[in-house]
Amino acid sequence: MFTPWKQKPASHIFVVQHHDGFGLKRNKSSDAFDATDSYVSDDLHSHERSIKSTLSHKRLVIGFGIFFFVFFCFFSRAAYLQVFQGTHFHALADANRYRITRVVSPRGKILDRNGVVLATNVPSFLLTMTIADLPKNQDERNKVIQGVCDHVGVQHADIDLLLTQYAKQPQEHIPVLRNIPYESAMRLTIEIAQYPGFNLIATVQRSYPSTAVSLSHVLGYMGKITPDESIQLASTGYRPIDQIGKTGIERTAETQLRGIPGKLVTEVDASGHELSVISKTDPIPGTDVHLGIDLELQKYIEIQLQTILQNVHATRASVIAIDPNTGTVRALVSLPAFDNNIFSNQISQETYQQLSQDPDQPLFFRAISGNFPSGSVFKPVIAYAALTEHVVSEHTSFLSTGGLHVGDWFFPDWKAGGHGVTDVRKAIAESVNTFFYIVGGGFQDTIGLGVDRIGQYAQMFGFGSPTGIDLPNESSGFIPTKDWKQKTKGERWYVGDTYHLAIGQGDFLTTPIQMAVATATIANNGYAIRPHVIDSGTTPEKVQIKNLDADALRIVQEGMRQSVTNGSDRRLQNLVLPVAGKTGTAQSGIGKPTHSWFTGYGPYDKPTLELTVLVEEGGESTSAAVPLADEIFAWWFAHGNK
Repeated sequence: MFTPWKQKPASHIFVVQHHDGFGLKRNKSSDAFDATDSYVSDDLHSHERSIKSTLSHKRLVIGFGIFFFVFFCFFSRAAYLQVFQGTHFHALADANRYRITRVVSPRGKILDRNGVVLATNVPSFLLTMTIADLPKNQDERNKVIQGVCDHVGVQHADIDLLLTQYAKQPQEHIPVLRNIPYESAMRLTIEIAQYPGFNLIATVQRSYPSTAVSLSHVLGYMGKITPDESIQLASTGYRPIDQIGKTGIERTAETQLRGIPGKLVTEVDASGHELSVISKTDPIPGTDVHLGIDLELQKYIEIQLQTILQNVHATRASVIAIDPNTGTVRALVSLPAFDNNIFSNQISQETYQQLSQDPDQPLFFRAISGNFPSGSVFKPVIAYAALTEHVVSEHTSFLSTGGLHVGDWFFPDWKAGGHGVTDVRKAIAESVNTFFYIVGGGFQDTIGLGVDRIGQYAQMFGFGSPTGIDLPNESSGFIPTKDWKQKTKGERWYVGDTYHLAIGQGDFLTTPIQMAVATATIANNGYAIRPHVIDSGTTPEKVQIKNLDADALRIVQEGMRQSVTNGSDRRLQNLVLPVAGKTGTAQSGIGKPTHSWFTGYGPYDKPTLELTVLVEEGGESTSAAVPLADEIFAWWFAHGNK
């Protein structure tokens, strides 16, 4: 019986075409598929076991450990920067965003005793550079710098030097070129905008309008702050853009004249260009400084002195006029001098070298810094010491025959044949060397003062140490001693050394201002004064010299008055008011003319002016110092004796 074939459902039929190793094709039924499926399943389980075997527990621990360590490092650094250094970096960010610019305060003026302006300010412009705002790329930076150099005429090397000097102050305005004229500044304002890091700032320039060039030493001048100074003085508010007093009153009264700078806070972009003004603090101007100097007297002395210098063929001199009662300086002349305006105008190297290499040293303030042998103007101090120590009395006399013979040595008088019988007043009036040899170093039966006591009295009158005048760079002078000579020259002290010291020669040195102070002490009846150029408006306290011998001082005063009435200062006896004085000629070197000295005061009975004159290598005092003193006293009695 025929049984029909039944077809399995399609879903149960699966034919697999398989290539055997010989390239033949075979068809497999679902049963065959089941066998193959079993094989694949076993293979997958085997691969899974291989992966699990590879990723062992130890390796997983190490992997997760490294991950968490790296995460911890990043987290810790972020926390440190945010929490501990957040304020610091916030400030740096603000510094990059905000710019603080100093507004220079107008400097106080300097005026004479009558209110005449001696130093003031005029508008000016300053080109500055801010290192932080320069391009960071070196090629771009060099291009910017060269462009600025081409516009303003400075050297690229000069800018490079500034970059090195101020590398630690990148946010500061560094001065590149000062005192730019107004017309140039207006043009430069437009041109400089294309150069990041460079700015033009409105400021002021110091000006000295006085026609008295001899005031240059007194007033001094301003100068730029050096890189080292800008760092050292940063705590007191100074910045590289500032200027500071270098010499004279500009230096002495720096704090008073300077004032308090203002501050401008602006928002800037990445190139340093100003976007907006955040805040502004106006500067406080400096305080004016009034001097006791009379400009008209200063100018008069300068003119007369220049005439004297021409007449005696000299080039250097000092004149000091002070109030002997208060120490207020009325005139202070030192020639040759210089124009201090050239320092305000950024002096060139060539000009400065010319001044510094000039053999007459115009930059040297010889009136307070120069050391000179005094010659006979020192004799009143020796006379006072001899009277006080009772070496002589006012009636003691010695015979002057032209000098003293001591062994093989001869110590001459200045007058051939001598001065005859001489007491202390005549010795001062006629400057008799023989008298002072004897009272200083002794002779025959007279025991002199000796070097030690001479030194003590010299110090009492202010020699050998600065007077304390309110000007910088004052010298101390010099008083020789036995120990000094032994240590310096390897020689003992001889009586001849004392003789020389007693007449203001040898190794004794003084400054003109010291001589003025010593004479003022004689004029004011024995009060030591401290000379001052700045007039504070208050009367300084007067201190009497130690153990004052009023009688001895009176005799010295009378001797100095006799010098005018019947001595070496007779030219002064025709003045409208009586004066007292003392001349001096001091050796300045072998083959050179002597220094010409005068020191004195007037009116004699109630002095208002002490006057000291030194004409270096001016020859005889009667030819140089005394004629000038005559002119000055005459002017003072007519115009300044108030």
